[in-house]
Amino acid sequence: MGKLLAESLVRDVPDFPQPGILFKDITPVMQDYAALREVTQHLAAWAKEKKVDAVIGIEARGFVFGAPVALEVGVGFVPVRKLGKLPYNRVAEEYALEYGTNTVEMHADSIQPGERVVIIDDVLATGGTAAAAARLVEKLGGVVAGFGFLIELGFLEGRKVLSAYDVHTLLRYE
Repeated sequence: MGKLLAESLVRDVPDFPQPGILFKDITPVMQDYAALREVTQHLAAWAKEKKVDAVIGIEARGFVFGAPVALEVGVGFVPVRKLGKLPYNRVAEEYALEYGTNTVEMHADSIQPGERVVIIDDVLATGGTAAAAARLVEKLGGVVAGFGFLIELGFLEGRKVLSAYDVHTLLRYE
């Protein structure tokens, strides 16, 4: 794949959210029609090859990319949300953070046994949230056909956490 327009639009923000962190801001990618379309098309082409029944997006920026990918692929979109945000019967999965834990949820009727899904998010960092989303799918009997991300922060080694799955990223930073 050649250089993506999105790559030129990712903005480095030093010392955010704390000193010593170089934050990769994807807001300019989302604000640019051509870049957003490009990211959507690349992720959708990859997802189509997986012959999926649904696309899952992880809150919040996974919604920005996941929903249009689902439309391109011709399947429904399933949100994975933070604890307490979904109104109906839910399954939950806790995952470790550097200090403490967090929890994500999905509606219990959103994936049927045997359905194939891809999970879309903006950034692969440590892989904890993505792995928790995969466990939710598998609790419901679904099959995770792969993960798609705009950015991979390779130095955080999140790909190792997801080593049992196909991981597709458009941009990688070391």
